[in-house]
Amino acid sequence: MNFRIGFGYDVHQLREGYDFWLGGIKLAHEKGAVGHSDADVLIHVICDALLGAANMRDIGYHFSDKDPKYKGIDSKILLREVMKLLRDAGYEVGNIDTTVCLQIPKVNPHIPTMKTCLAEVMGVEEGAISIKATTTEQLGFVGREEGVSAYCVALIYKK
Repeated sequence: MNFRIGFGYDVHQLREGYDFWLGGIKLAHEKGAVGHSDADVLIHVICDALLGAANMRDIGYHFSDKDPKYKGIDSKILLREVMKLLRDAGYEVGNIDTTVCLQIPKVNPHIPTMKTCLAEVMGVEEGAISIKATTTEQLGFVGREEGVSAYCVALIYKK
């Protein structure tokens, strides 16, 4: 089999007056992520890691933040399209491993729901998706609750 690994990293500013989407679900919080789409940082890093593994550039290349048709778009739609691109190229997901860096709200209680949502969107088993969360011990922009960041490593293979 032909295995490939990709990596994704993304950051979004947090600001009052925005919805907070993470892992395909809406979290109750007084601040939300700012972006051209729904600013779901977890889905964005998954897309970037998968696209990178397949040598298909990045999320901005396929879904430009200059294109008004993506303004406010549900990132789950973008992830479905990324999965279609991968499968059309003959790839399947082995697994993804993600880490969300966020001071508050706590992510851990939402991980099972996020995994269920993402597995459905991606057409993979929940066991192929790992979501971890950490704070930055009140250091940096995450610690000051100014933003959220996330990382993802993806393993794909040629069918």
